[in-house]
Amino acid sequence: MSDRIMWLDRVTSTQDVTHELAAAGAEDGEAVVAVEQTAGRGSRGRAWASGRGGLWLSVLCRPTAAAPPEALSIRVALAVAAALEAAGAAGIMVKWPNDLMISGRKVGGILAEARWVGDRLGWIAIGVGINVANTLPDELRDAAATVGDRLPGARASDLAPAIIAAVRAAGSVAGPLDPAEQGDFARRDAIVGRRLVAPVAGVAAGIAADGALRVRRDDGVVEQVKVGPAVAVSL
Repeated sequence: MSDRIMWLDRVTSTQDVTHELAAAGAEDGEAVVAVEQTAGRGSRGRAWASGRGGLWLSVLCRPTAAAPPEALSIRVALAVAAALEAAGAAGIMVKWPNDLMISGRKVGGILAEARWVGDRLGWIAIGVGINVANTLPDELRDAAATVGDRLPGARASDLAPAIIAAVRAAGSVAGPLDPAEQGDFARRDAIVGRRLVAPVAGVAAGIAADGALRVRRDDGVVEQVKVGPAVAVSL
């Protein structure tokens, strides 16, 4: 695994840079960190505000076998949450499928993008965006939070090495979530027991080993869904 971290100032997206490096033959574990992104993106193609002061990074993974996509996102989210707590930012929760939360507000997100070479998995670029000390857009102040809310004086550059190490480790694990990971998620589950209006109406009832969201419908049937996001009546 490469120990290299590429530190950049301003890029469109660390995901874009990572895919370019991968196509050129970069090694497993190569990491890209940017001070600012001009076209940062989240899941489902949503724009991600990525101003100075936040932690914007991507890690290249070349796993020999792939984990289910939903399981990979959750596995990485759990690893990043643990790394943030080890740094002193307590109370990090995970909202299915890939959001990091503090007190019901989004503090970060995970984006895993796979590229295939024919029928073979070529690589996965795992992006992590974390609000650290960046200024949040006015329209996001009620829905978003920063690590600085829990860890005054936190700096993105100080957090980056531990977060990268966590992503590298999580990205190398294949297969579904094991019982310990499922237990960790249960402790950090930001929506368990809440009534959902999407992707299926019902009550959030945890996750399956493949990362699917379990929703108990009003008729008592537990449905497993893999298309997000989860929208609760009140978060």
